[in-house]
Parts: sequence; C-alpha cells; structure tokens
Amino acid sequence: MPDLPGLPVTELLALDRRHVWHPYGPMPGRVDPLVVESASGVRLRTSSGDLVDGMSSWWSAIHGYNHPVLNEAAREQLGRMSHVMFGGLTHEPAVRLAKLLVDMSPEGLEHVFLADSGSVSVEVAVKMCLQYWRSLGRPGKRRLLTWRGGYHGDTWQPMSVCDPEGGMHELWSGVLPRQVFVDAPPADYEESYADQLRTAIERHADQLAAVIVEPVVQGAGGMRFHSPAYLRVLREACDAHDVLLVFDEIATGFGRTGALFAAEHAAVTPDVMCVGKALTGGYLTMAATLCTPRVAEGISRGEVPVLAHGPTFMGNPLAASVACASIGVLLGQDWLAEVKRIEAGLRDGLAPARELPGVRDVRVLGAIGVVQLDHEVDMRAATEAAVREGVWLRPFRDLVYTMPPYVTGDEDVARIARAVCAAAKEG
Repeated sequence: MPDLPGLPVTELLALDRRHVWHPYGPMPGRVDPLVVESASGVRLRTSSGDLVDGMSSWWSAIHGYNHPVLNEAAREQLGRMSHVMFGGLTHEPAVRLAKLLVDMSPEGLEHVFLADSGSVSVEVAVKMCLQYWRSLGRPGKRRLLTWRGGYHGDTWQPMSVCDPEGGMHELWSGVLPRQVFVDAPPADYEESYADQLRTAIERHADQLAAVIVEPVVQGAGGMRFHSPAYLRVLREACDAHDVLLVFDEIATGFGRTGALFAAEHAAVTPDVMCVGKALTGGYLTMAATLCTPRVAEGISRGEVPVLAHGPTFMGNPLAASVACASIGVLLGQDWLAEVKRIEAGLRDGLAPARELPGVRDVRVLGAIGVVQLDHEVDMRAATEAAVREGVWLRPFRDLVYTMPPYVTGDEDVARIARAVCAAAKEG
C-alpha cells in the first residue's frame, strides 16, 4: 500500500480508527476505509489504486471531481468572501441561486430558504407546514403522513417520517413524533393503492399538516421506484382535504431520474420542495427548501410572522457560488441525453445480474441502477468484489446499486455495471 503525502497510510488509518467516527459505523471502526488522496473526473485515487466512482459521492458529484468551472467559481468567490452572516445582509451568489432554483423548479414554487444540508431542509419544510397551520389558527394540524420505505434524513423530524419498522431509525420508536404511515407504493399504478392514499388523507385530514414523500424514487429507504401517477393522487387528495404536500427531491433533483425534478414526471407542483445533494455538484454542503406564496403568506399572517429558523452558515456565498456554477454546467449541456445514455448502459450492463443466484430484482431509471438481493448484502465481500473491478460502490441492506456522475463515459458505465454484478454475486 503506497504512502500518501503527509502521514504514512498505516499511521493515518490507525489514527482514523482511534479518533474518527464514520457514518453508520461503530466507534472504534472495525473495517479500514480506503484512503482517498485526490479525485478527478470520475476517478478516485485511493490506497487501493484508481477507482471509478459509481456513487457520485452519495449522489452529489453529478459533474465528477475537480471540474474546472466549479473550481474557478470557488476560487473567484474565495477572493471576495467565503462567508458572511445572512441575517440582515444579502449577497449576489445567494440571490442568483434563489432565482435559478425558482426558474428551473415546478411552476408555483417562488420562495427559497437556503439551508445547511438535505436533512435540515426537511426540518425546515416540516417547520414551514406546522407554522403555516398554527398561523391560520389550526394548531391541531401537526402530524405528517407518508408511505413506508421512505428516508428523509437523520435529524429529528426527518427521522419521524422514515420507515419506522426495519429502518435505521427503528431505535427511536416511541420517542419520535408519531406520524401516519400507509403501505409502500407499488411499482406500477394500482387503483386500490390510490384509494388507500385517498382514504388515509381523508381520515386524518383534521390532524395532518402535510403529506411528505420522495417522488418516483425512494432513496436510502430501499431504492424503490413507483408510478408518477401516485403523485397526482396525492396532489388531488391534499387539495380536497386541505393538507399541504411536500416533495423531498434531495436525491432525485437535478436530473437524476431523467427529469430535472421527479415532480415533472407527474406534472405536479408540491406546496414545499426540498433539494440538496447535487445542488453544489458535490463541492460543499448546501440545500434549499422552496415553497409557494400560499405557504409563505400563511406564515406571515400568524402571531409570529417569521419562519423561526436561521442557520449560522445559511446562504453561504462560497457554496452558493459553486451551486450557481453547477446549475450552469448542468443546464448548459444536453444533460437529458447524458442521463439517457447512462440509463441505456446500465440496462444493458446489469441485465446479466438477473440470472445470478440470490438476486430478487434488477431495476434502472435514469442514472440509477439497482440490484436487489434476497438476503442482506455482505458489505465487505461486495465492496471488495467491486474494488477488484476498479469501481467504488457502497452497498447497503439488500442492495447493490449505482448512481454515477453524468460525465461517466460508456466504457466506465460498462465497468460499473460489471462491478455491480460482481458485488451482487459475491455479496
């Protein structure tokens, strides 16, 4: 194993194991992570050699790494200011970003609250909905309805609308706010399930502040796809029973599903929409919560006419500048053709996985490819199999999946598909 600049790899890993708590891992760690020295394009230079990144750094690095346009945006903004408080002040990067998001989002979303991370943007969305009804004199509307199999983040309110059974937040059952859950959505449209949604919203309408779902693709809760028609059912039922509708587009936004936002598959506008992950092209943490004038004006009419939320790094100009550049790169190319190209490559490359023992399902949508097993994946064996193919993947639960950067070439898409198949076979 080569020594990287600075500490020798062995010493770095020993210090990592002693002091660094990695996500969803024990402390101290039991498995040594790969050490990344640098990244460029779609490749990570690691302690195990160069690897094609099949994960887009948890779905955020849609343009790959070390992108010259994003690098220049960061350098230029650093020369001006890296940060300034957003309370009582404003600046061009944040204003430009808000305008870009409004212009590209579903019609009717006109107001933008800039947040720190995807999970915080969901917290803000929930707070918006709760405060909206309190401001209108209906404080009893304070519960949320969602479907099972979802994932919305690791902070408090988002955890309450993640799947309460078998998910990573089951530990907090009985402590989190009790929300209303319906069955997970079927892949194809079923009228009986649509009726289940309508009935649940009608039955709980007096208690419901909002319905919150991940549109079309459920991400970390299971990488499941569902018919966009259910989004129209939710919109109609929410309108009929005076309930707000929230779409969590943190994973699906910015082209991942073959539409700029998954809501477009159903031609539906939610009352509130959360975005994050790919917002800055994977460079810096930033997210946003968008809402309609109805929501903003409702809050403004209340006894407390302000949204009581204000992160220290809200509207960070460095992140906002890179986000503007990332959106410019996305919209300045034929992003849909690139996503469709990757989709075709994943369909072809993952087809052999259907014949592997232990594989339950193979599914592809946009730049998302999923192989679902009939058993819990052996993460170590699956990861090692992918690394042997020269690819970085991060399997979880019963899934081996990929969400590659949009700049991934055809040969590398084929390599990623081979790695997914190898990981599924070994895992």
